[in-house]
Amino acid sequence: MSTIDRPMPPLNADERTTLASWLDFHRATLAMKCEGLDDAQAATAAVPPSGFTLTGLVQHMAEVERNWFRRVFAGEQVPPIHDPGAAPDGPDGGFDVAEGATLSGALATWQAEIARARELCAERALTDTGRFMEQDVNLRWIYVHMIEEYARHNGHADLVRERIDGATGV
Repeated sequence: MSTIDRPMPPLNADERTTLASWLDFHRATLAMKCEGLDDAQAATAAVPPSGFTLTGLVQHMAEVERNWFRRVFAGEQVPPIHDPGAAPDGPDGGFDVAEGATLSGALATWQAEIARARELCAERALTDTGRFMEQDVNLRWIYVHMIEEYARHNGHADLVRERIDGATGV
């Protein structure tokens, strides 16, 4: 049984609550996929030759949270987390797991980025904009994109977790 709280998004709520709830649902799903794994298991590649791991996925999602909420929406000039030499406007990285990296460290960094994203969005309207590819992008679009990003990667996480220890579902 999971110790992670993952409430069902409300079935009849306003748009903002619906979007934020679905994003939080998918965030919790990723955390559940990692629950109970040790560092070696979480760093196990999905299927060779792919180097895709759950630790790498969590690191990637920390980069994605940072990029969309901090850089794009809030306009913060923050460097990449897992590849400090990479260009801040380059593709979201994080998939490569450095020697000595731990699942708990990756989860803590990811949770910190989620907390910052929530702070940045708390008092903002869905129509408020940031800048992406020299165009305005509103918070509504960012929420939908993030839900899509998590949903896609949670499917990957499901397959990796099943390969590691046979756990399925959630």
